Amino acid sequence: MDATPTQPVPHFNGEAPISRIVRAVAERLPGERLAFGEIAEALGDRAFGILILLFCLPALVPGLATVFSVPLMLIGVQMGIGMRRPWFPAVLARQSIRREDLLKMADASASWLSRVERFVKPRPGFFTGPVGDRIVGWLTAYAALMILLPGPMTNFPPMAGTVVMALGVVENDSRVVGIGVVLAFLGNLFATGVLLLLGWAALQALLWVL
Repeated sequence: MDATPTQPVPHFNGEAPISRIVRAVAERLPGERLAFGEIAEALGDRAFGILILLFCLPALVPGLATVFSVPLMLIGVQMGIGMRRPWFPAVLARQSIRREDLLKMADASASWLSRVERFVKPRPGFFTGPVGDRIVGWLTAYAALMILLPGPMTNFPPMAGTVVMALGVVENDSRVVGIGVVLAFLGNLFATGVLLLLGWAALQALLWVL
């Protein structure tokens, strides 16, 4: 990755729409590959919510789940314990995504993110406070664990609720975060049930063989 900046790294104050911010970060950071640490630094005060969105999308793609679910889990834990800004250890901060891939994700998600953003607006409340952040964090970490573990149809339900939570976090919308919390809880519950059922079936098969 090119370590020499070609233009200033942008910092955002919370006013630009989410999809525009994602594209701006991808376009302005230097180098062909964008390190997770650089992305977190560029996102400023929206870092937690937008990083969750960024890591949720590729985590749904086969082959990328492990790469992106680990930093997603770390972000969730950090929110869960009350950290105000994300931090990556050096080994994860150096992990990167190709600029081209990030721009493709920004293009692919721009239309539906823009539609969703019309219904999201600043509505401070319980779920945008410290306790709400902790709930979002632990549910995000749980969802990341679900996509790390192999199972049919166990990725999308937790991730759908997690994306909704992240949108609410970014826009400081307690109502949307609350809806996302319910969806993420149900999605995690569904994924857990599927994995437990698979584990029970595998155990029964093993006992039958023995």
